[in-house]
Amino acid sequence: MPAQPLRAAIVGGGIGGLSAALALLRRGLQVSVYEQAPVLGEVGAGVFIYPNSLRQLERMGLGPALAAVGARVGPASRYYRMDGSVVGPIVMADSSGWNGFYGMHRADLLEALAAALPAGVVHTGHRCTGLQQDGRTARLEFANGSTAETDVVIAADGIHSALQKHVVGPMPPEYSGSRAYRGLIARERLPGWLDEAHQVWMGDGKHFMVFPVRGGQLLNYVGFVPTSSQTVESWSAVGDRDELAASFAGWDAPVTELLSKVESCFWWGLYDRRPLESWTNGRLALLGDAAHPMLPHLGQGANQAVEDGVALAVLLEGRDAAEVPEILRGYEALRRARTDVIQAEARRNGLRYDSRTGSLEQRARALAAAGRCRRRLYDAAVAAAAAAFRDGREVPAELEPVSG
Repeated sequence: MPAQPLRAAIVGGGIGGLSAALALLRRGLQVSVYEQAPVLGEVGAGVFIYPNSLRQLERMGLGPALAAVGARVGPASRYYRMDGSVVGPIVMADSSGWNGFYGMHRADLLEALAAALPAGVVHTGHRCTGLQQDGRTARLEFANGSTAETDVVIAADGIHSALQKHVVGPMPPEYSGSRAYRGLIARERLPGWLDEAHQVWMGDGKHFMVFPVRGGQLLNYVGFVPTSSQTVESWSAVGDRDELAASFAGWDAPVTELLSKVESCFWWGLYDRRPLESWTNGRLALLGDAAHPMLPHLGQGANQAVEDGVALAVLLEGRDAAEVPEILRGYEALRRARTDVIQAEARRNGLRYDSRTGSLEQRARALAAAGRCRRRLYDAAVAAAAAAFRDGREVPAELEPVSG
């Protein structure tokens, strides 16, 4: 055992950063989180928590907190054509049949994570401006003039990561050709709405989805619409409510009824990046969107960030500071076998939803095949896989792309 626990500095106090902090603390590391904002907070609306990450979060002791603020989403979930005809069920269980799904408001999830951390772990008002490292340690510099010395730096600072430049050269985001309109609406305003359901309506070049959050009191809606010009990559840009409604005019009645009651909405452009050449450099590792930004069409962005943190915690537990660079290279090798496939599958799934993968019958078959892939995705035993990798044992086979 090392003479003293490893010190880990996490840059970014979002969902990925705070869940990584919890995972690392459980494995005995000393952890500090540095967030540039003056207070912790999440912009955006809903986020789906799937079995592959919920399993990990419950093991961190968050089960009751998430149950209190989440909305169960279950077997009534369906894919529809734009006219309301049913295409098929959405898989809402892992292979064991466990329905580990919550629709959550991002702010509720972040608050639950923050409440589970000991006092003094999170340092707000710390915008990272520099990183220096040598064979023995890493040193972070912040805009407020402070510095921090640590054994390992984890960049959980999102798709516009300030630390990514210390790992790879500039890689501009790729615009998907779509913008997403999003918002929340009170469930009570839609008396006939189907409860505990994730619903996706699919049309020519666009799709619309709805799922509950905050214990079912609110519905999170997202409309994906093609654009000829790029839209700002922002969670908080104010959208055009009338343009949103017009984009889905003539669609299934539940969609048009919901949109008739929308008073305001936001929009953001959908971007991702090709897989990076590397995620690590010496004592620095990228995590979540800083490493593998994904389009939202599998809902796995936050979930894969949680997995990253768990894998890192297992690999770093009980190790010496001198071993950190090698451990981080192993982290990348382990996780990329999974996230590269999920990144690509998220792109393909968006094309399926937008009816751009052949005939409607071909799409139905592809969605059924993707359902089988999802169960395997949800089954992931991340900690066990990381432990096997660490010990030199065989790691279970990872995901295969879905054809079509």
